[in-house]
Amino acid sequence: MSWSPEDTEHMHAALGAARQAEAAGEVPVGAVVVAGGKIVADGHNISVSDADPSGHAEVVALRAAANALGNHRLNDATLYVTLEPCVMCVGAMAHARISRVVFGAYDMKAGALGSVEDLSMSRALNHRFEVNGGVLADECGELLRAFFEARR
Repeated sequence: MSWSPEDTEHMHAALGAARQAEAAGEVPVGAVVVAGGKIVADGHNISVSDADPSGHAEVVALRAAANALGNHRLNDATLYVTLEPCVMCVGAMAHARISRVVFGAYDMKAGALGSVEDLSMSRALNHRFEVNGGVLADECGELLRAFFEARR
């Protein structure tokens, strides 16, 4: 499948954030939030360094975007993340009212946007958003594979 140049560009930015996580000894997942065609925030995993189980890249990026935009609602914003989000992160996206989520690698163990579960259309969430998966999936997945292989 081909992606728009903007999707590819923003996923490359998310990969840059993932590499920051890796350099800090965190699982290399990165995210960026785009609003008005511009990156307004980024984030990477900080769970280990901050001893914070909610320190996933998506949550970090959503918090930074809300702060940058001065609003907890991120209507008309797109979240790009290098790994398919988990249940916690999908909930945070719904509460933020994100309009679109674009992810890279599929997560066959904990993915909540199609791999294990698909919460994007869950009646339990009061907000729906567009989901596009697989953008630069090979590159995103390789970063994770190499990280975990080095630790085995």
